[in-house]
Amino acid sequence: MYIGKATSLRNRVKSYFNRKTVDSRGPVIGKMISLATSVAFRKTGSVLEAIILEAELIKRHRPRFNSREKDDKSFSHVVITKEKFPRILQIRGRTLSGGKNHFEIRKVFGPFPSTRELRDALRITRKIFPFRDKCLLAESLANTSLPNNNPCFNFQIGLCPGVCIGAISEVNYKKQIKKIELFLSGKKKAVIRALKWEMISLAKDKKFEEAGDVKQKIFILEHIQDVGLLKREINEPRVRIEAYDVAHQDGDNNVGAMVTVEDGEAKKGEYRKFKIRGDSGGDDLKSLREVLERRLNHPEWRFPDLFVVDGSKLQLGVARGVLKKGGFTVPVVSVVKDEKHKPKNILGDSEMIQRHSPSILLANFEAHNFATRYFRKLANRIE
Repeated sequence: MYIGKATSLRNRVKSYFNRKTVDSRGPVIGKMISLATSVAFRKTGSVLEAIILEAELIKRHRPRFNSREKDDKSFSHVVITKEKFPRILQIRGRTLSGGKNHFEIRKVFGPFPSTRELRDALRITRKIFPFRDKCLLAESLANTSLPNNNPCFNFQIGLCPGVCIGAISEVNYKKQIKKIELFLSGKKKAVIRALKWEMISLAKDKKFEEAGDVKQKIFILEHIQDVGLLKREINEPRVRIEAYDVAHQDGDNNVGAMVTVEDGEAKKGEYRKFKIRGDSGGDDLKSLREVLERRLNHPEWRFPDLFVVDGSKLQLGVARGVLKKGGFTVPVVSVVKDEKHKPKNILGDSEMIQRHSPSILLANFEAHNFATRYFRKLANRIE
């Protein structure tokens, strides 16, 4: 009659016999309780597995009291497309039933009652098994021999295997998709078995670094207990990053931006904007120095484990100088861009770069966009 997950089964069942709960949730709950004769349960190893199992069971049994047919259209689903390099998308039921999709469907998972939980589950799954989502460039490049040296941003932060630049073959990508299908079907043990065979094979071929990456995925899947812990394990040691960028137009409307990324996630509530006060004349180094000095005047803001600046050795030197003058020894890195303003190198603390390059690139990307939006806002006001 009804399927649902619960952290505490005792509390969940108890709530249905609370008169206030029944009255607040309407007569449907009362009718369900009057018809119920027993409760069955299945224990999972993590919240993430419970989210996936809940969707799988709802799809299989379509229980009467979970939702009515009209409500299914508002639920979210995971769709794997039928393409040479399949995409994995989160789509509402109404979109699926509307028949207006511009792609063929290979497989559908769901419905998932909570869109937020599904979004979190996919974000975590993607950190373990990177996949292609909305990139349309990959399919067109798959049919040409022309090289592509401009990887998508998701590849740079470790969320895409690099389909658009040929970093992964069609065969290996489909193996990755198969693991994701098994995982979303609630078959975590089958995924772990496949990974163990893969690790052994890589080790036999003396591909020890790749075998080590697979071993880490096995460890995460075997030891994770909940969604929050999984986020931490993927990024341990944990790190808090502050990234900075400046923007102007021919020396006018000079602005600076500070963004925060923690455990690989953008903390948008802690972003800060700076309108440059000094006469920098469009000198990015002077503007960066002012922004950093003003940031250090706010001891009430939680301090990061790493500073990231946009630029070259010059910007790196400015940031280190400001921190040294203020008596701080926090490591600094600088993201160097090419002529198309895409990241081509990271300078600075080598240990931080090795451990946290995806988060560094994410923070740099966020800082650039935040500074640009602020600059444009000021420019539009003047116009």
